[in-house]
Amino acid sequence: MAQTLAEKILSSHSGREVAAGDIVVADVDICLVQDGTGPLAVRSWRELGFGKVAHPDKTVIFLDHACPSPRKELSNDHKFLREFAEQTGCVLKDIGEGVCHQVICEEFVRPGDILVGADSHTCTGGALGAFTTGMGSTDIAVAIALGKTWFKVPQTIKVAVNGKLSKHVYSKDVMLYLIGKIGVEGANYKALEFCGKTIEEMDESSRMALSNMAIEAGAKAGIIASDEKTKEFLKKYGREKDFTAVTPDVYAEYEKIIDIDASRLSPQVALPHAVDNVKPVEEVKNVKVHQVVIGTCTNGRIEDFRVVAELCKGKKKAKHTRVIVCPASKSVFQETLKEGLIDILVEFGAAVIAPGCGPCVGVHGGILADNENCVSTQNRNFLGRMGNPNSFIYLSSPATAIASAIAGEIADPRKI
Repeated sequence: MAQTLAEKILSSHSGREVAAGDIVVADVDICLVQDGTGPLAVRSWRELGFGKVAHPDKTVIFLDHACPSPRKELSNDHKFLREFAEQTGCVLKDIGEGVCHQVICEEFVRPGDILVGADSHTCTGGALGAFTTGMGSTDIAVAIALGKTWFKVPQTIKVAVNGKLSKHVYSKDVMLYLIGKIGVEGANYKALEFCGKTIEEMDESSRMALSNMAIEAGAKAGIIASDEKTKEFLKKYGREKDFTAVTPDVYAEYEKIIDIDASRLSPQVALPHAVDNVKPVEEVKNVKVHQVVIGTCTNGRIEDFRVVAELCKGKKKAKHTRVIVCPASKSVFQETLKEGLIDILVEFGAAVIAPGCGPCVGVHGGILADNENCVSTQNRNFLGRMGNPNSFIYLSSPATAIASAIAGEIADPRKI
């Protein structure tokens, strides 16, 4: 039977050939929790009577959503998770290490793996040719204890992207366009499988932005076949031996196929308060910008900061606009320092904060005031997402975000 990427990976982990719609119990390679979901997962693990962790070296606890902690309650959660990691031997990634979805790809995920995490954007790892998905904290507690969990094998939607992206149009724009086209429920419990010449030419950072936002269309996973670009990414982190070619079968059956001509796309903007409320940047007029955030698990990688630094070098931000920069991981932060990108951004007028989730989750690091507008490279613009339900979040690529910081209003990076 010809199989999609999702079917192939779930088959290899459940000991039998499976197809969309099947219920399987599959071995799990990696589990992750973060400081928002981790305490509930640990308490569930204890309440269910589990006395052990199946694979401590592949169970990773991240302190990334509130780092450093802004409140005593969150500090106590951090202490709770640190103690659990020490007691069980689980891997602890403490404050400053970076966002779970970035670090897990840098250090743990291999093509063909199954990763489950107590965070919806765990799907980021699909960019490496793995089946990676978010689950509830109780489900993750079971996976941590048993090293396996159950899945319904999802139907797959094939997203074929071809054509050359125009200058200052990026994978984030492709993904916003797709979500605007199919809607936030357009791929509910489906796997999105990205392919096509445009995808093949993208580096892993660009692919990770696609997979990261698969959940914003309701998808269970966002998977891309592993190839030489994947191998290059793994080699960068000393993990070339972890590479395996994982590809779908030629005659695999898909629920449907969506074709996107990348050459026709403009920079895209998602307007408040829904990720599918998407318009080309040229149709977004006269929106004053009070804050710009560049970073997060969607667009906080070195390639993103290179684009931003190129556009803002020698310029100054608009006087009424704040700019917050947050690298996605410690390794990305170190790269930006070595390349002098942080110097450029600080000279531009940006404030740099520790690697982590930062303002994206509305806990600290840049909560908006009433009636303020923010352009962010993050993945969600829900009402109140950044800590204030009386504010407005616009999503864009890093290029559009920095162009908006220069102009003081939402602006087209092609005109900078």
